[in-house]
Amino acid sequence: MKIDIPSISAIPLLAGLMIFSACPQRASAAPERSQVFASVYSPEIPSKTSICGQTIDLDRTEYYEAFDRELTSIIYSHGSTLLVLKRANRYFPELAPLLKANGVPEDFLYLAIVESTLNNRAYSPAKAAGLWQFIPSTAKQYGLEVNDDVDERYNLEKATAAACRYFKNSYAKYGDWPSVMASYNGGPTRITNELAKQKASTSLDLWLAEETTRYPFRIMAYKELMKNPAKYGYKITDKQLYQPRKYKTVTVSGPVEDWAAWAQKQGITYAQLRDANPWIRSNTLPNKTGKTYTVKIPQKESLSRKSAGTTTYSENWTVD
Repeated sequence: MKIDIPSISAIPLLAGLMIFSACPQRASAAPERSQVFASVYSPEIPSKTSICGQTIDLDRTEYYEAFDRELTSIIYSHGSTLLVLKRANRYFPELAPLLKANGVPEDFLYLAIVESTLNNRAYSPAKAAGLWQFIPSTAKQYGLEVNDDVDERYNLEKATAAACRYFKNSYAKYGDWPSVMASYNGGPTRITNELAKQKASTSLDLWLAEETTRYPFRIMAYKELMKNPAKYGYKITDKQLYQPRKYKTVTVSGPVEDWAAWAQKQGITYAQLRDANPWIRSNTLPNKTGKTYTVKIPQKESLSRKSAGTTTYSENWTVD
């Protein structure tokens, strides 16, 4: 995409013109302000899109406008969208196999983006946490440990498995993946009741709170963007993507008196331990029940950009 922007060399000239127009000798003439704007393009919206194998015809007016709103918003949220693309290269290789192993369509990768922008430390004002943004009550309902010392909402493997159980339970109820997505945002009780009240078979046809109405379309829009980011002006090279991490694992079945000292014995810093295992929430692990925890230890090669090498999840994400 070509965007006309004044060159850096033109900036002093523009500044000079503005100063000249304000000089006393020019007081008799009305001052003129010269402003130069970059061109802004509205994205082309496809005639149809798909989610989880289901085709959505965007000729329908409300579908078209909902999709256009989300795609336009995502495209012009440059900083956030760039970070999503970079983080996806790190997390998709871990998340995609987990979704497949749990019998959930790969398109739910884009739901994780909408929930957390793939920030594994994400925490919302509603006290939702992790990539999948579980609130404490739902997390516990789906078997995740949440307390001051351990919060498995931040455990990528366990939280993803819990999210998949939620998705499959919802699909068994609705038989429609967009409705599953809407229920994840608006709550299953609300979606179930509104489907009955409004005599609809999919959440896409419901009148809902605006955030929930937008939610499935935002997921579809992220999928559209990430099929070909360069089409929408995003030019990223392979080396700019965040690289997948490689780990070894160590099991802990007893208490840990000092995680910092424990990390040091593993040859890493406390910060590196917490970054790899954000489910650790305090400096100690009482573990009075003798539960076994799996702790990730980043391999040395993953801690250096030079030694980590370059792996690109999708060749469509980058340009030469």
